[in-house]
Amino acid sequence: MRLLYVGNSFTARNNLPGMLAGLAGARGIDVTHRLISAGGASLRQHLNAGAALDAIESREYDVVVLQEQSTLPVKNPARMRDSVRDFQAAIEAAGARTALYLTWARRNQPEAQEALTAAYARCAAEVGATLVPVGMVWQRFLATYEQPVLHDADNSHPAVAGSYLAACVFLIALLEADPVGIEVPVKGLDAETAALIRQAAWDICSGLAA
Repeated sequence: MRLLYVGNSFTARNNLPGMLAGLAGARGIDVTHRLISAGGASLRQHLNAGAALDAIESREYDVVVLQEQSTLPVKNPARMRDSVRDFQAAIEAAGARTALYLTWARRNQPEAQEALTAAYARCAAEVGATLVPVGMVWQRFLATYEQPVLHDADNSHPAVAGSYLAACVFLIALLEADPVGIEVPVKGLDAETAALIRQAAWDICSGLAA
């Protein structure tokens, strides 16, 4: 599968695309990827910059993963909706599919998750995109486990554990594969913690789908 990621540091931090490619490879799925990222960028800024649209129009990708700026879905869901619709038109014209990377609330604002989830879910339903429910999985993980810590020290970005949990959710939701039992080493995580995250991702995603 050829993936194009369009987002910012929530996607770039800890090399989430590379983590997913490693997990996928362990399941015999060949994933190539490109990331178009700018610090703090919104989808509208990516549309205006043009690089993402040029990449989509090249028809080199099967799936385009869109990640909105982390707080914009709460503050201005209508703007996000318009941006997703504009991207969807280009993605559909190029014969690719859209996936929406539902992100998480900041550590000190957990109540924002409901608005984030609602905004992404509405957009996914409207354009027929695959919803990758990372924020929902984070929410349930944080309610169940005290360790490992998912947020980085700034209480916003992902720690390595948070990015790895996100990669496991991508494997399940986008590639329809099970992360449990994959033992590809992860820099910054011990084997026991990585195994806990893989199992939790599978259990929580299974619960969301039930």
